[in-house]
Amino acid sequence: MEARSFSRLKLILEKFYALSNSSDFDTLPSICQVTYPDPNNLLQFILTVAPDDGYYRGGSFRFSFDIGQNYPYEPPKVKCTQKIYHPNIDLEGNVCLNILREDWTAVLNLTSIIFGIIFLFSSPNPNDPLNKEAAKVLNSNAKTFTTNVRQTMAGGTIDGVKYDRVLI
Repeated sequence: MEARSFSRLKLILEKFYALSNSSDFDTLPSICQVTYPDPNNLLQFILTVAPDDGYYRGGSFRFSFDIGQNYPYEPPKVKCTQKIYHPNIDLEGNVCLNILREDWTAVLNLTSIIFGIIFLFSSPNPNDPLNKEAAKVLNSNAKTFTTNVRQTMAGGTIDGVKYDRVLI
């Protein structure tokens, strides 16, 4: 490995090690849990969010985080690992969160992303959707949206799409 790449990787690991061993993850709300599928790889982890209010109360949602070599200058790759009915999360698990795209800066951190994901569950944004069908329903009929969320969280089907069961 060339010297520049090695020093860059060392910087990333030092920053991430400090984060994972600091109180930053300890300050997360009780509705969140961070786990490492491979304890030897701190650059990949799973965030589980279990909202305690709103449309998604009673569900448990998993997001994979993959920290690249250019972190903190580029955001990590974040995907929802389950197929869920949400205006800001598409069926492939892509998350519509501005700080994962054009609003990312090196001063933001992983906690910023985690709080952004929590906010998406408490206040889905139908005006910036990845799932246009869910956004359209939320904009036109909140009661139908609520019914659709409950049905899909139970593993149901909407418009021919089968969703993962996420109820806890």
